Amino acid sequence: MKKIILPAIIITSTLFLNGCLLSSAVSTAFVASNDRRTAGEILDDNSILLSLHAGNTKEENEKTKDAHLNYMVYDTEVLVTGEVPNEGIRNYVETRIPLKDFKISRVINELRVAPNSGILSRAKDSTITAQVELLFLNQDVFNPIHVKVMTENRSVYLMGKVTLREANKATKVASKANGVQRVVKLFRYLKTRPAAEIQREKEKELQAEKDARTAKELEILKAKRAELRRQIRALDPKSGTDFSLEQMNNDADF
Repeated sequence: MKKIILPAIIITSTLFLNGCLLSSAVSTAFVASNDRRTAGEILDDNSILLSLHAGNTKEENEKTKDAHLNYMVYDTEVLVTGEVPNEGIRNYVETRIPLKDFKISRVINELRVAPNSGILSRAKDSTITAQVELLFLNQDVFNPIHVKVMTENRSVYLMGKVTLREANKATKVASKANGVQRVVKLFRYLKTRPAAEIQREKEKELQAEKDARTAKELEILKAKRAELRRQIRALDPKSGTDFSLEQMNNDADF
């Protein structure tokens, strides 16, 4: 029995893992196609984040055992937030971060010397982040993918490559989330939106207009067909021609 079950488990696990990998690949490809970072830059940021959460030395584990640390990475810049027991540990964490990955270009230290936050406080922070990301979807000034969000102790941190107009809009929208005490902008500013991005949007608008015209023309054509059939019926009510809705739809698919 074990010989039968084990392969089934392996096959199921393999399918599950492959499905996850495929989903992750599709998701990454979608983000990369819309992100203002290159695929290589996104990969670097993910690699940095992974190195920050793994591979601590025995000394690091001992020094930070009473600390609560969170990280956000964008364009090789690392934001660290949370609580530490004293100023010495705060400085220690800041000096150790660049050693985690040679690609790290800057460390933004927002650690507080304070007791570790509790579960309720962290849950509220997660709720605020979710609110902000949801609010970002309900505006048309910037693409939500271009702004990363993290909340710590009801302070909302925003990172990304944006124009000044986009930054101001993101800040204003984030400040509307319930429970937010302050919004910290850590953006890299662009003078103008990337030309390729503007071109893609123009192409999408042109395609949408084309699709709308095509749909309208099809509606007009269907209306003319329906009127023609009505007139034929009026002239020859006993005609054996099939004027059913299904047939009309089939006739339209030419």
